[in-house]
Amino acid sequence: GTRSGESRGARYRVETIMQNVRNVKLPDPRLISGIVQTAVFGGAGAYGLYHSLFNVEGGHRAIVYNRFVGIREKIFTEGTHPMIPWIERPITYDVRARAHQISSHSGSRDLQMVNITLRVLTRPDATKLPSIYRNLGTDFNERVLPSIVHETLKSVVAQYNASQLITQREQVSLAVRSQLIQRAANFNMLLDDVSITALTFGREYTAAIEAKQVAQQEAERAKFIVEKAKQDKRSAVIRAEGEAKSAKLIGEAIASNPAFITLRRIEAARDIAQTMSESNNRVMLNADSLLLNLADMEKKASK
Repeated sequence: GTRSGESRGARYRVETIMQNVRNVKLPDPRLISGIVQTAVFGGAGAYGLYHSLFNVEGGHRAIVYNRFVGIREKIFTEGTHPMIPWIERPITYDVRARAHQISSHSGSRDLQMVNITLRVLTRPDATKLPSIYRNLGTDFNERVLPSIVHETLKSVVAQYNASQLITQREQVSLAVRSQLIQRAANFNMLLDDVSITALTFGREYTAAIEAKQVAQQEAERAKFIVEKAKQDKRSAVIRAEGEAKSAKLIGEAIASNPAFITLRRIEAARDIAQTMSESNNRVMLNADSLLLNLADMEKKASK
């Protein structure tokens, strides 16, 4: 009896739930269809609108590829521009100058190996972007610059000796710049600046230059020593000539005037007396020591 009662209760609850489901009022199918269509077409419209515009940032230019006609010749400047979704896609180029540093190992006219590092500022010709894309793509710098820089450096360096590369560095830089501008123009590229940032030679040539400088310094030193010896010799000759002339003049003065010796003795005695007076030690000297024995000098003079 208990089990039959439970089964009747369960059957009653199920019938109640089914009755409630049948009583639920569903929305109008036309309304649901309209909502679905609005969502689908609205999403497609938003997606299509989003993909029908593209932006060109500052310092950039763009070209458009069309699936039917290929690359269009029109060049798009900075700003927002329209395009056909799924049929066209934009290709953007950075037209600002970019720095590239390239090193090259070249030989000079006198067969010396030279390592040159070149810094180049390049940018694409903004009016020739369709041609650049057809021939080189977007990585045109990596495709073109290394080859034309190496070729130009080898051509220019071969025209100069190793010493001229140092003394005429500005002229070498101008020659490299002129040739590079011409070569880059063939690929629709513009060069704003070309400069040589490093210039080194092989180990053997560097050692030879150092040895030459040392030899030059030694030669200059030897030349200085020889010149100094000549000057010393001239000074000795001049000094000897002066002493001989002085002795001659003194001899002539003594011969013409015997009182010349007396005058010199007085001058010497005065110097000795002054030196002794300034000394802290007291010394007693006679007239002979002071060269002032004037009486004796008078006797000799009278004889």
